Parts: sequence; C-alpha cells; structure tokens
Amino acid sequence: MQVVKRSIFKLLLISFFTLNISAQEIYFPASGAWQEKEAAAYNLDFTDAVEFAKANEYSESKDLRQAILKGFQHEPYHEILGPTKRRGGPAGMILKDGYLVAKWGDIKRVDMTFSVTKSFLSTTALLALDKNLIADFEDPVINYVWDDTFEGEHNSKITWKHLLQQNSDWSGELWGSYDWADRPPKEGGIDDWRNRNLNEPGTHFKYNDVRVNVLAYSLLNVFRKPLPSVLKEEIMDPINASSTWRWFGYENSWTTIDGFKIQSVSGGGHSGGGMFINTEDMARFGLLFMNNGNWDGKQLISEKLIEEAVQPSIPNENYGYMWWLNADGPRQWEKVDKDIFYAAGFGGNFIIVDRKEKLVIITRWLEPSKVEEFVQKIYN
Repeated sequence: MQVVKRSIFKLLLISFFTLNISAQEIYFPASGAWQEKEAAAYNLDFTDAVEFAKANEYSESKDLRQAILKGFQHEPYHEILGPTKRRGGPAGMILKDGYLVAKWGDIKRVDMTFSVTKSFLSTTALLALDKNLIADFEDPVINYVWDDTFEGEHNSKITWKHLLQQNSDWSGELWGSYDWADRPPKEGGIDDWRNRNLNEPGTHFKYNDVRVNVLAYSLLNVFRKPLPSVLKEEIMDPINASSTWRWFGYENSWTTIDGFKIQSVSGGGHSGGGMFINTEDMARFGLLFMNNGNWDGKQLISEKLIEEAVQPSIPNENYGYMWWLNADGPRQWEKVDKDIFYAAGFGGNFIIVDRKEKLVIITRWLEPSKVEEFVQKIYN
C-alpha cells in the first residue's frame, strides 16, 4: 500500500512540474518591457520577411484622411465623422513563445488600425457572454436592445452570432449612415441598393461597417458603460498594455444610458475613429489569443469562447467572429498553415496568430496585396 501511495505521489509530482514547465514556456512581457531573443535561437531567420515588409510600404497617402476619402469615394454620402491621424512608416514585430524575435519601424508609435478594431470589438462580445450579460449568441438581439434598432420582420430575426459573423443583412440607418450605402455593388444605383431584396440572416456574408457599428451600439446597451472602459479593465490592463491606445466613435455617435451621455465606438476607421494603438499593444493582444485567452496564468477569456470565435461561418469559410481564418476558401494564404487566424485593417494593418508554432506577427502599413507573400517568407 505504501508503494502505491509513493507511486501516486510521484505521478502527481511529475504532472505538477510538467504543467508548471508548460506554463512557463510562454513569456508574458511586463508593463513597458519586452524581452528579446535572437530568432536563430529557435533556428529561425526572419531577415527576408522584415526587409520585404520595409520595402513594400502601403502606397497611398500618409495623410489618412485623404487615403480614406479616396478609398471609399464610390460610396454615396460617405464622409469623415471621427478622428483621423497622419500615419507612420512600416512597422512590425514577430513573437516566438512570447519573446520578441524580430522588429522593424517605430513600434511605440500610435496609429489608426482600421478594421483590426473589429477583433477588439468581438472580444468585448466574448466578455459579455463570459459574464452572462448575453445568455447565448443565438439569442435575437432585440431581446437585449429595447429601442427600434431591431424592430421589423427582418431585423428582429438577427442574432448576436449574425452580427459577429457579418451575415445579418441588418437594414437601416445608424449615426446618419445607411447599411446599403456601405460598400455597395458596382452595378446599379442608389434606388437599386436602397430597395434591394434582403437576405435571410445567417445566409449571406457582407463586410459592412454600419452593421459592425450596430454591434458596438448593441454591446454598449448590454454593458451600460463605454466599450473602451470594458476593454481596458478586462483585457488591456491585465495584459500590461500601455496607456496610449484610444478607441473612438463618431462626433454624432452619442447616446444616453442611465443618465450619462456615452459615445458608441466604431468598429473601424471607414469614416474615421476606431482603434488608435501602437504595435506593441497589438502584439500583446495577439499573444493573449495565441495563448487561448490566458495571460500568465489568468484566464481573461474562456478558452472555449476563443475556439468558438475562430470557427468558420456558414456563408464564409474564411471568417469567424470578426477574425479572418486561413481555412480552405477563396481568401486562404497558400503554403501557410490552415489554422492561422488574423485581424486585418485598411492600409495593411495585421495581427496574425499561429497557435501551433506559438507565433504572433504584427505588420503595419504593408501594401495589402503583398501580405500573403510576406507571410510566406516567414514560413518558408
């Protein structure tokens, strides 16, 4: 009996140390610091990829106000409603096991990040579900938002999941912007776009910033406090992010909740606003997702929800909960692992997460058409 007890104790001891060593495999940077290692220590060489990123800067104006107006000039009624900022040059970081193994450009400079913001927004939705503020993403949003945002036969069917996967086909106007005027088809005109047939929620993917902003507004109604405050308290402070990031809405995207005037943030910089952040803080956010929502032993987002967020949606196999997926599909990067997922924004802003190889790749102001080649250089 004594021998059996000693054997059990030995197995428990081995298990404890194995788990402890496993937990220590990932390095989590303290506030204002980041330990560096040579890529060669992992038998890796990112020299070609870094030089490629520096040599293929986003080709449009550094005056992002002008770049935005040019990029969306085909949209009726498009205008700048939120703040913008003149951008810096190419910048980036590559993490291996959390350690900084490559960097270029000014990684402390705060810049707009456009639709990378969507992955921060979907994270607040994960938090709402974790905290039981939302019971189920399959719930109709009208059960949580009492005003007329989701009234009507079509909009009342829309669930949280539909909004997160951008397949809701929500129809209406928010903050002076109409859903049909956002990235309209090349064919037809205003009357055609306004009077289109609506798709059943969950059946048709459409990248649409107005509907993303509807999600942000709906989450604001659930939390009853500004989403930047939620993100700061629940995610950015615990991962030791800097105090320099900001998340903006529009000059007209204000609402009153509990007697307080609160700005509803935007999910991108399509009309200005969105997340303004430095490269280091983007890398911390990516590292959290690479480690399945766990930061140095503290589970900030449940692992189950992280996994759910990166599952393909039915109408778009390359899109989850506002994360792009490298799964089989038209947007897949060739010769790169299919399990990689990433946040992507206008102007060549990317947070790329590889959980298998424990890599996080941040690149900023890379010509968007060159990103696949850039990523291939990292892996080949």
